Amino acid sequence: MVFSSHLFIFYFLPVVLLVYYTSPQKVRHLGLTLFSYLFYGWANPWFVLLMLGTTAVDYLVGLWIAGGFGRDEIPLLPVGESQTRSQKLALAVSVISNLSLLGFFKYFNFGLDNYNSLVAALGLSSWHWDTALRVTLPLGISFYTFQSMSYTIDVYRGDARAVRSFIDFACFVSMFPQLVAGPIIRFSDVADQLQSRTHTVEKFARGVAMFSLGLAKKILFANACGKIADVVFAATPAGTLDSWYGLLAYAFQIYFDFSAYSDMAIGLGLMMGFMFAKNFDSPYQSASITEFWRRWHISLSTWLRDYLYIPLGGNRLGTARTYVNLAVVMLLGGLWHGAAWTFVIWGAIHGAMLIAERLRGKTSFYERLPRPVRVGLTFALVNLAWVFFRSDDLLSALAFVGRLFGVGAARSGTALIGGLLYTPYYLGSFVLAAVVVWLAPQSWDWTRRLSWQRALVCTVLLWAGLAVMLTQAYNPFIYFIF
Repeated sequence: MVFSSHLFIFYFLPVVLLVYYTSPQKVRHLGLTLFSYLFYGWANPWFVLLMLGTTAVDYLVGLWIAGGFGRDEIPLLPVGESQTRSQKLALAVSVISNLSLLGFFKYFNFGLDNYNSLVAALGLSSWHWDTALRVTLPLGISFYTFQSMSYTIDVYRGDARAVRSFIDFACFVSMFPQLVAGPIIRFSDVADQLQSRTHTVEKFARGVAMFSLGLAKKILFANACGKIADVVFAATPAGTLDSWYGLLAYAFQIYFDFSAYSDMAIGLGLMMGFMFAKNFDSPYQSASITEFWRRWHISLSTWLRDYLYIPLGGNRLGTARTYVNLAVVMLLGGLWHGAAWTFVIWGAIHGAMLIAERLRGKTSFYERLPRPVRVGLTFALVNLAWVFFRSDDLLSALAFVGRLFGVGAARSGTALIGGLLYTPYYLGSFVLAAVVVWLAPQSWDWTRRLSWQRALVCTVLLWAGLAVMLTQAYNPFIYFIF
């Protein structure tokens, strides 16, 4: 079930809101949890058991770390103090169980294929591992394992108090707005909201506005640009102009697709009284790769910073170690997105660019260029990295990069591609997407103060999105596969 579907908008969401607001406050989290399990299990009910198992382990570990078993009042651990061996063991149980679960379901097939390729290359065919087992990736496992793991780490660090109610914790892990594609919600950010939060007309109205803007971004921009990108990346070979057209369309697709999902998730949270942090901040307006990662998928980049980069030593252990830490974080960040070498290379490219920016310093010639020039150069670099993110394999990615610069590109015009994609609808969507990317304000900021004029804009965009949605068969969410 996806947000941009008639099933969700016209049936699931109204029923959820009706039950939520007519239920006594003490059972609202139970109802929200059950609806979230229904939402998650719509495609494959067995995956609900997997998420429930993760939830149970981390709930018990949280009580173990805090010494909360059999106590009415669970203490908040002191910040900055070293914990006992038992508490360290408890945290290890949580981290190892979560990462093992993620590793098996996400990387088993990848590891097996690479192992077999390696032994074949070495002439050790007898070592080839034949198995009929092919693991299916559960939706959103990368998101909810990180989210659940943040709870035990926050409790261990003294940043949050362990939860007494299993239902409250299950609600946090399974909450359907951000369950399958983020943003990654940290427990410390919503701990107080799980205990008490306000429900106001203003908050609900802002939630509807956020959802409306997200739906419009998804349907009107992401889907149209996604169709352009799919055709161009599947073409063999596309011309240079077509390749750039397809690559830029993919850059717009992935931004509008993911930021739209985040907008809708934040909007849905607001409708039920939750305030989630901004997840995108006009990333293509960045003047450097460092700035790009402060603006793109903020919940992931800050998660990696606080739970991986800083524990590795951050920039506190010298220049060389800082570069190593950056490289490790970005490589793992790339691998988090998908089990393929193309994602690893994408992470390596971004890691290398982050290191290069630190080496260059703030007094370099690049920093003295006008900001619009630096924004354009940064956007170009991000796009070249997107080639590896989008391509099916390394050879396809390298071939596509070559076509961008005229190497291996079609010499004659590809009339079929032109007939499909250089139409008023696709060109208009592409141009409007570019205008929104560089000129429009962020949904999160724009909806903080709703006037009747802004409410009217949101209403028009909602109806436009719904009207177009009912005519489209192409309606994927990219980050569902991550």
